[in-house]
Amino acid sequence: MTQPNEALRTILPLAAWRDGPAADVAFTGGADPVLPTPFRIGTAGAATLAASGLAAADLWRARTGRRQQMTIDLRQAAAALRSSHYIKLGGAEVSTTRNTVMGFYPTRDGRWSYLHCNFPNHRAVALSVLGVPEDRAAVTRAVATWNAADLEEAIIAAKGAGGMVRSHAEWAKHPQAAAVAALPLMEIIRIGDSAPEPLPTGDRPLSGIRVLDLTRVLAGPTCARTLAEHGADVLKITGAHLPNLGYQEWDTGHGKLSAQLDLRKPGDVDILRGLVPKADVFSQGYRPGSLAARGLSPEELCAIRPGLVYVSLSAFGHAGPWASRRGFDTVIQSVSGITVRQAETEKTAEPQFYPVSAIDYCTGYLMAFGAMVALARRAQEGGSWLVRTSLAQVGKWIVDLGEVPAAALEGIPDEFTASELERWSTTSETPSGPLGHLKPAVQLSETPPYWARPSVPLGYHRPVWP
Repeated sequence: MTQPNEALRTILPLAAWRDGPAADVAFTGGADPVLPTPFRIGTAGAATLAASGLAAADLWRARTGRRQQMTIDLRQAAAALRSSHYIKLGGAEVSTTRNTVMGFYPTRDGRWSYLHCNFPNHRAVALSVLGVPEDRAAVTRAVATWNAADLEEAIIAAKGAGGMVRSHAEWAKHPQAAAVAALPLMEIIRIGDSAPEPLPTGDRPLSGIRVLDLTRVLAGPTCARTLAEHGADVLKITGAHLPNLGYQEWDTGHGKLSAQLDLRKPGDVDILRGLVPKADVFSQGYRPGSLAARGLSPEELCAIRPGLVYVSLSAFGHAGPWASRRGFDTVIQSVSGITVRQAETEKTAEPQFYPVSAIDYCTGYLMAFGAMVALARRAQEGGSWLVRTSLAQVGKWIVDLGEVPAAALEGIPDEFTASELERWSTTSETPSGPLGHLKPAVQLSETPPYWARPSVPLGYHRPVWP
């Protein structure tokens, strides 16, 4: 049975740490299962959060010479894996309902196809490939005329997102699964030379550290939100023309400034490049190579700003036949066997998602861990750094943690108690009214994490450093 401290020990080697730091972490809140899924989501959440907390504590030790103790509640860590679920704006629930045509459909060859249709552009692609209007019954009839593998390729070729539902065994034989299996969980690579940079002065682990956040949806924005909760100044850059789901921005926007640029315009790319010399971390989640066309590759930005920590997230990893493919947490779950396994647990024929966004949030915590480890190395030995991972690599890691025994899932409730949620929650005053949300789940004895800025509407600030 994998406990959170065992799972944490699979992460620490990424920082070339031995087991020593793990002794500074106390895990409370029992063990999996905490929600009705066979996957060890509480363990995964607690371990990745602990890694991020240890990296913050290590930076604090570098500043002050003092260690600190950390506590993580496993149940609270699991709740954090769906923190968007617990947002209230002005006292009202913020809807997280998915688009009606997003989901699973039976195909002609007796399989299932997953259509990712939450964003309007991906929805338009799926409906165009199928030749039907936005109507679930029409989509169902159209998908039933396709073989699942053919539909998967047609939607990807048209720049959509989705996939053929596979079992664990089928995915294990896929060339992309082999490519992912050959990669570590994450890489922290020195990619350039520069002089050591002592940490800026300040009373928090990341005081004075500046982060450019060019990520979208959940995993990447969670990385920057995590850096903000330890004191970094985060400037989120998005585009007014890019689709977003609204509620996710309230969830991942804590602690950030938010500005808009259109990277299709050379002038706006110049503004972004002008922000890089004063940045410490540049975090991006676009498909491998897509930012290089705009002069924003790791090598180019580290030439502008030697000592930069460039954090790069992809869906399927930087190697293998699917390296350039679009993907999301739900797509990874669908193609890699997770939705089939969840359906077996729930005793349904239709594939099912597990009840949280474990891949997304765990990936975000790991990205933040990697960024902080790279900052510590920069302070000690100098250098420019690339931190690189993917949703597929983290999904494999979660699956590899093993499953809870089927008997343990009997009678497990699908929600936390009201008193737990109240204890884990707080309220921030935002430009749009009071925002109720979960607090940071990591508890540090000397530098308790908090967000110094509230979530704001996208584009609320100008693209300048504070």
